[in-house]
Amino acid sequence: MLRTRYACRTFGAALSGRLSYGMVSLSLVLAVKETTGSYAVAGTVMGLFGLTSVFLSPTRAGLVDRYGPRRALPPMGAAYALALSGLAFAALWSDASRVLMGLLAAAAGSSAPPLGPVMRTVWSNLVPDRRMLQRAYSLDSVAEELLFVAGPLLAGLLGRVTAPSVGLAVSAALMLVGSLFLVSSPAVLPEVDRGESLSRQGLSKELVSTVEPAALQRLSVRSSPDLCRAIAVSAGVGVCLGAFDLLVIAFADEHHAPETVAWILASLSAGSAVGGLLYGAVSWRASRVQRLSILAAALGTSLATAGLSSHVSVLIAWAALCGLFVAPVMTTAYLIADESAGSDTRTRVGAWVNTACNAGSAGATAATGLLLGRLPLPVCFMLAAAPAVLSAASALNRATGSASAAVALTDQEGT
Repeated sequence: MLRTRYACRTFGAALSGRLSYGMVSLSLVLAVKETTGSYAVAGTVMGLFGLTSVFLSPTRAGLVDRYGPRRALPPMGAAYALALSGLAFAALWSDASRVLMGLLAAAAGSSAPPLGPVMRTVWSNLVPDRRMLQRAYSLDSVAEELLFVAGPLLAGLLGRVTAPSVGLAVSAALMLVGSLFLVSSPAVLPEVDRGESLSRQGLSKELVSTVEPAALQRLSVRSSPDLCRAIAVSAGVGVCLGAFDLLVIAFADEHHAPETVAWILASLSAGSAVGGLLYGAVSWRASRVQRLSILAAALGTSLATAGLSSHVSVLIAWAALCGLFVAPVMTTAYLIADESAGSDTRTRVGAWVNTACNAGSAGATAATGLLLGRLPLPVCFMLAAAPAVLSAASALNRATGSASAAVALTDQEGT
């Protein structure tokens, strides 16, 4: 798949920019904490960055769909880099305004380029074969997982060798360079042929010419119940991942082994990498909705069982098992999103899946912080796993019901 023309060049540029997202969280917290001496301020600034980045992600992706990556990404990358650079400069001054740092963080989050959804759209254009596209998405998910492992390590190293604000500057440079190199690739199309993409969905050229673009986007999104299922399951997976970070810390503290937190999280990431590569290499017979439901249910069940671990080493093993399902379930969700949209809405629809996962993660982090100390730890693990299991069961039931209705309708028509 990597031998596909322009694949390595385009994928490498996207990964360079996406490494910024792996670095920026830790760099931002360390820089603001060093400047203000307050974890509360650092958390608030990071919260502003995260909230604006997550909830405006579909809007930014919509701009990419409307104007094309070559026109939309460079201004976003420049604004993101400028805001982060300003924040890095402000963090060098001990009397820097906290309000200014919050505004700069919000500006950076608001303009964060959606390189992940854009790259998945490019994969769909580069690799039209569905089996190869599954491998491409699996590789993309694995690489993203590794970036979010390597990013904090690089940010921590820069913070120890130089200053935390340097990590912000490097994050800004990575995003700007990655965005520019990505849009310079011949694989990134300058514009979208809206009529062609919609004709593949069964819409006539006469309808395409008479309906507004925004209405066509709503039509392509709302006409796919599978997309709604993918978004719901992605949110449930996000809840699992967001809660797991805090649950691991609480578990390690309870067993008087705080130094093992990194090993547990690394085990989850390693399991996800292995699961993603295996998933991409197998030709599956089950439908994508069925696979999505089974994988999400397996992830939730594994997480709930992990809360019953009697020792840190047992939790490390369960974390690896949970990780086996993370990349595959997200890969399947992105594949469903790709099938549910034409080329004119593909970036936006993929961003909705990503936003659902990130929003679920952010909400779970806040909720888990409130529950810890009030409920037994195994119960917290089960509550964190419940959304993934419930969303998987709901998606599978609706898919089964839709299939049964289709069969009944076919039989009725035949009669």
